[in-house]
Amino acid sequence: MTDNSAPVLELDDAELRFGDRVVWHHLSLAVEAGEFVAVLGPNGTGKTSLLKVLLGQNQLRTGTARVGGHPVRAGDGDIGYIPQQRGLDRATPMRGRDLVRMGLDGHRWGPGLFSRRRRARVDELLTAVGAESYANAPAGLLSGGELQRLRVAQALVGEPKLLLCDEPLLSLDMNHQKRVAALIDEMRRERGTAVLFVTHEINPILPYVDRVLYLAGGHYRVGTPEEVITTESLTELFGSPIEVVEVGDRLVIVGGDDHPHHPEAELSPADAPALRGPAVL
Repeated sequence: MTDNSAPVLELDDAELRFGDRVVWHHLSLAVEAGEFVAVLGPNGTGKTSLLKVLLGQNQLRTGTARVGGHPVRAGDGDIGYIPQQRGLDRATPMRGRDLVRMGLDGHRWGPGLFSRRRRARVDELLTAVGAESYANAPAGLLSGGELQRLRVAQALVGEPKLLLCDEPLLSLDMNHQKRVAALIDEMRRERGTAVLFVTHEINPILPYVDRVLYLAGGHYRVGTPEEVITTESLTELFGSPIEVVEVGDRLVIVGGDDHPHHPEAELSPADAPALRGPAVL
C-alpha cells in the first residue's frame, strides 16, 4: 500500500556492497516532493549504483529503500530516469516524439494502441521542453542538447514522483547545460517531482540545488551547498589542505601542494565537496 504522506524517497540504514567491497553503508536519506538533491563524489563511490538501487537493478545488502511510499521495484511508474548523454544511430527510424512516447509505453511489446489522451500528453511535454520544432525529425540526426531535452520529456511524460538524473549534462556545452538544468528545475517546481541528480560538475545546477548527498570512501554527508562546500569540510574530508573560492557565480576548488588532485582541471567542485548535516564520515 502506498503512503501519500511519506517522503518521495526513503533510504534507511542502507548498505550496498559488491562481494567484499562496501560501496557505502548506513546511508539514510529522505527526499520530499519537489526537492532537488545533487549526488556528488569521486568516481567509484557509488553514485550511479545508488540510482540502480532505486531502479531495482542493484540489491541492498542491508537496510531499506522506498519510493512513493512502497518498496523499490523494477519498472516503477513512480520513477522517471534520464541516462547519461549518448547519441543515437543516425539511421534510426525513430522520431523525436517516438523517443518521448517510450516514456509511456516503452515497456510494452509491439506498437499497441496510443490513445488521444496519451498523444496529447506527449505533445504537452514536447512543448514544455521546447522541442516542437524537431518533434517529427529523425532522432538520430538531432544534436546532443536536443536529445537531452527529449529525454527530459521522456522521463517526465509519465508524471513520476521521483526523477533520477545520471550525469544528464555530460558532453553538453555550457549553453545546453544551463538550458537542460533550468528545464529540470522548472519541471520539478511545476509538477512537484523530487529530483536526484548525479553530477561531477555542480556549478550548472547550483542555483537549483536544495541539498547535496556526498558519497566518499563508503561514507556520506548530506546538507545544503552553503553548509557543505567549504574549505573546512573539504580539508577534513580529504585530509589535506583544500580551499574553496567563489569566482563570480562559480565555485572553484584549489588543493594544497601535497593534494594528489590539486589541479583544477582534475578536481571539480563536485569531486570534492564534503557535506554538512546528519553525517557519517
